[in-house]
Amino acid sequence: MTVTEALEIVQHAPRSAPSYRAFLICGFTPIHLKTFLQANLQQNLPDRRVEVGTGLFGDVAGSLEALEADAADAVALALEWQDLDPRLGYGNAGQWGLAAVADIVSIAQAMLHRIASAIERIATTIPVAISLPTLPLPPLFHTSSWQTSDAELSLDESLLSFRLRLAKQQPRSFVNAARLAEDSAPAGRLNLESDLAIGLPYTIPHAASLGNTLARLLVPPLAKKGLITDLDDTLWHGSAGEIGPENVSWDLAHGHQLHALYQKLVSAFADEGVLIGAVSKNDPAMVSEAFRRTDLLLPADRVFPIEVNWGSKSSSVERILRRWNVLADDVVFVDDSPMELAEVKLAHPGIESLRFPNDDHDACYALLRRLRDLFGKSRISGDDKLRPKSIRQPEPFEQAAGGAISEGFLQAANGIITIDLYPANDPRALELVNKTNQFNLNGKRHTIAEWSRAVSSPRGMLTAISYQDKFGPLGTIAVLQGRREGDGLDISTWVLSCRAFSRRIEHQCLKVLFDGYNARQISFDFVPTAKNGPMQDFFATFIGARPTGAVTLTRAQFEQHCPPLYHRVTEIPAREREKLQSA
Repeated sequence: MTVTEALEIVQHAPRSAPSYRAFLICGFTPIHLKTFLQANLQQNLPDRRVEVGTGLFGDVAGSLEALEADAADAVALALEWQDLDPRLGYGNAGQWGLAAVADIVSIAQAMLHRIASAIERIATTIPVAISLPTLPLPPLFHTSSWQTSDAELSLDESLLSFRLRLAKQQPRSFVNAARLAEDSAPAGRLNLESDLAIGLPYTIPHAASLGNTLARLLVPPLAKKGLITDLDDTLWHGSAGEIGPENVSWDLAHGHQLHALYQKLVSAFADEGVLIGAVSKNDPAMVSEAFRRTDLLLPADRVFPIEVNWGSKSSSVERILRRWNVLADDVVFVDDSPMELAEVKLAHPGIESLRFPNDDHDACYALLRRLRDLFGKSRISGDDKLRPKSIRQPEPFEQAAGGAISEGFLQAANGIITIDLYPANDPRALELVNKTNQFNLNGKRHTIAEWSRAVSSPRGMLTAISYQDKFGPLGTIAVLQGRREGDGLDISTWVLSCRAFSRRIEHQCLKVLFDGYNARQISFDFVPTAKNGPMQDFFATFIGARPTGAVTLTRAQFEQHCPPLYHRVTEIPAREREKLQSA
């Protein structure tokens, strides 16, 4: 992105859209970095009007200390050496030399402590993205440039302690220095002339790279939910049907280590809660035998479903999407064949199609990195780990129901609803809200800051619901957020995971609200979207038609149309909730 392109993006931001207020805290003149940060945030938030404020020149700690958390949606901190002690910069008149070095280290350590304390105060409710010093230290130490001095090691140790102190809790995140170096070579970052003339130390390319990285940390893309992989010449080398399942390979001895690396990454994704499916034009018996091999790095029990047939791969992908009950937009498809990739992409335009390069090591490394970026998350929750197991649950549920969900079957399922009334912000609830599409009240996405302000307001309410039955646990599957209004409730957010369909959990959600808050009526900020058909159908059962706008249900309406509910309802005690939130 060039400066001109960044300015164009900023100038064409939607003026009437809700605002997103970010603060850029740095001790230098922020001109280009501010422009690139604002432009990248605007691209990441096309339905918002991004505004970026700045702190005081030369006073990072003071700017952070003066910032009120409710005045911002996010903070980006670009920390440089001179912010820790002016003598670590190039434009300061302070003396260098042996006598100054020990004092510089001591002052830098004290400043890092002060900055960390200020961040801890504001970062409980808003995200803070932090870039540690990216510019070279001035040549003030007694060692040659190819030798690290003891003072530099002390400064590095202080920065590491600073990072570890702040990295223990969300929503703080740090720029990956190694990744930034790939986009912005260290030798091309410092503009000494600009630094000495106007206090702007960054070259334009470095400001562009850092602005993009900080924006990604503050507004990361939603992680994909599932990966569908081809088998022959992708998960392993060779065709199981042609050379036999005992002869397909993925090890270094056969020269096919790239397939082993891919298997290890996909297996790690399964551990992290990513849904893994497989498609193959092959003999099902041969594939089953290959998956029974004990040296396979991706065991068969981590892959579900496995579609093996001689039909089109797009049809196999379609069946997996239906089985997972997810949209193609949330899924990545990997295959070694460009033709197969094109065929699947044509049938499912929203899917991310990536080619597995059999013999190109550089391209394979790029693929592994791309996959990690698509599925990367800042934290892995217990619900994430539960997802691959719970996605199998509907199958025995439906099989036991015999194709029709009868009253007797629902009663015998022994469903348990667990209610958690969150007194404060919890990232698990917001994550479910921002990634659910089909049973979603209005499709609105929320920033961490505005979500925290909404649920912590005097009349705010937030309820999360977990579910399990005799077929197994589904984890947290519903979130409702709104505010109390007299003898009623105004619900702004309601989502239900697709894993929980067909169990009347949505009806129990309403019953929880009516009973738990003794509400006479509930108003819903409903907005129809292209994806929330299940929510529209649900409301239609109460009001007689699919709604086109806000919906209000009285207790009498609910009780008249609500089918029998057989769940046992429990509530997490306050003490147990505190344990969960501190885990």
